[in-house]
Amino acid sequence: MPLPPAEMASVEGIVALGGELSTERLIEAYRKGIFPWFNANDPIIWWSPNPRMVLFPERLHISKNMQKHLRKKPFDVTYNQCFEQVIKQCASVKRRGQDDTWILPQMISAYIALHHLGHAHSVEVWQQNKLVGGLYGVTLNQVFCGESMFSLKSNASQYGFITFIKDHPNIKLIDCQVYTEYLASMGAEEIPRSTFLNLLEKYS
Repeated sequence: MPLPPAEMASVEGIVALGGELSTERLIEAYRKGIFPWFNANDPIIWWSPNPRMVLFPERLHISKNMQKHLRKKPFDVTYNQCFEQVIKQCASVKRRGQDDTWILPQMISAYIALHHLGHAHSVEVWQQNKLVGGLYGVTLNQVFCGESMFSLKSNASQYGFITFIKDHPNIKLIDCQVYTEYLASMGAEEIPRSTFLNLLEKYS
């Protein structure tokens, strides 16, 4: 059974409960502007929040401190070299205000499978040949749907994110899903879900 349209989401942004995390279902979901996000012992919850947090690459804000950091080039950045390591690090890194991770083993397996099909991608940030940061997400043509990032060194994930944007000028829209102050500080903004879905159709 296909997922309902994103427009049918509840006020909270829930589109559906249950189902499976197959590659087919994940691809269908992202193409419809829907993503999975749930905790252990919960059913799979499929979301399409309104408003939607997005970043238009041309509106990326780089702080003066980060600009200095970029000029110094303290890190090396690669793409799709160790997807599994990146997603597992995203799952294991402790985050302020979060007791548990939503990147559960079944999510890790599902996105690794999606990576093997060429839909999920990773950004790796290295320092002295050690993985110190990164992020991963799903690409739909000119849309990058960011999922999670991690840093073991200060500014590592932000360095990787900015470098990814600079290295991929074909990306027209970055889906950040929900509001965070961190993303807003980098230029991300909330737009109506209807606008997001129109942009998704245009660029994917």
